[in-house]
Amino acid sequence: MPRKDGDGRTTSGGTLIVGASQAGLQLAVSLRQLGDAGAITLVGEEPHAPYQRPPLSKEFLAGTAELESLAFRAPSFYPENGIDLVCGERITALRPGLATTASGRELPYDRLALTTGAGPRRLPVPGAGLDGVCYLRDHADAAGLRGQLASAARVVVVGGGFIGLEAASVARAAGLPVTVVEAADRLLGRAVAPVVSDFYARAHRRRGVEVLLSTGVTAIEADASGRRAAGVVLADGTVLPADLVLVGIGAVPRTELAEQLGLVCDGGVVVDAAARTSDPAVVAAGDCTVQPHPLTGEGRLRIESVQNAVAQAQTAAATLLGRPAPAKAVPWFWSYQGDLRLQIAGLSTGHDASVVRGTVDDEHFSVLYYREGRLIAVDAVNRPADYMAVRKALTQGATIPAEAAADADAPLKSLITEVASAAPAA
Repeated sequence: MPRKDGDGRTTSGGTLIVGASQAGLQLAVSLRQLGDAGAITLVGEEPHAPYQRPPLSKEFLAGTAELESLAFRAPSFYPENGIDLVCGERITALRPGLATTASGRELPYDRLALTTGAGPRRLPVPGAGLDGVCYLRDHADAAGLRGQLASAARVVVVGGGFIGLEAASVARAAGLPVTVVEAADRLLGRAVAPVVSDFYARAHRRRGVEVLLSTGVTAIEADASGRRAAGVVLADGTVLPADLVLVGIGAVPRTELAEQLGLVCDGGVVVDAAARTSDPAVVAAGDCTVQPHPLTGEGRLRIESVQNAVAQAQTAAATLLGRPAPAKAVPWFWSYQGDLRLQIAGLSTGHDASVVRGTVDDEHFSVLYYREGRLIAVDAVNRPADYMAVRKALTQGATIPAEAAADADAPLKSLITEVASAAPAA
């Protein structure tokens, strides 16, 4: 149904999707799959069509993949499916019914979806703007970092999260001296249990990476020219020599446009289980959002993953068309750090017990997480069968008894057990 724009004009712009991300493309595709025949405009700031981002810190950075191989769809897909893909345009102003880009282009719309993603959290210390200080979020970042790795002498990674550790693995595999500096007392602290954090610290050290925990960074030191990074200054005054510094200290949801529309934002664009914002006519999906727990509906959290971007975009498309939401999906994640393949299913937040299967330092183990006796998640390192079994169990609303799971020789898929209907939800 036509809507009025900010000046009271009737619009007939179809659906505008702001952000040519994985979530943005999936939303457009889902609209078409659900039978929407209206106009769809997908707008992205980058000059490239939507592409896969996870390989940027892995295969692309290592030089074994190029941008062309990361594209989600062939160029012909967009016109063939009536999707107007607008690349290299940044929307700077939003009001009901009308979006305006930095170049002055006006895009009317009837329905709006925000898939604006997140940007890298900046390092707030002196010298952070020097040449040689890099971030890794998009293709331009990755291409620049890959080029600098080719001539770097010493690398310091600030931040012990997934991006930092994946990039550290690539740099170390290239023979470079690498130091990871993490302010918290363990690696991957927001994502995994301490036993997994401790394993990754030991595993990276075995591979020659220096790992410093509970260590703050106070400045980036310049070289004699005053233009390029030469060292990382730690809180105790130590200077780590480095001509390449990768900062991976998290991401900040991009909520500026949502705030222009007066939408509620709190650590991200707040959406409900149907991907509706505080304005029910506007949906949002992907890394820019905070949402209820996808399985329990409890609390509010932000999930940065391919799976969440896809599932939330599918839900948002259904909501825009007044269709029932798809079935709830089990969150899953992965991180490949060299030959260490971590696969996660479920969300371990709030667990009160855990079971370790396998020998941790053999680099083939898994950790199953439980709350009130019921399985809620798994972290599997080089144990894909355990990951798949837990994902299957969670998808079915089933569990795996902790006592039985402790037997590392017992296949988890044979231990999946139905949960009585009266049991508390995971």
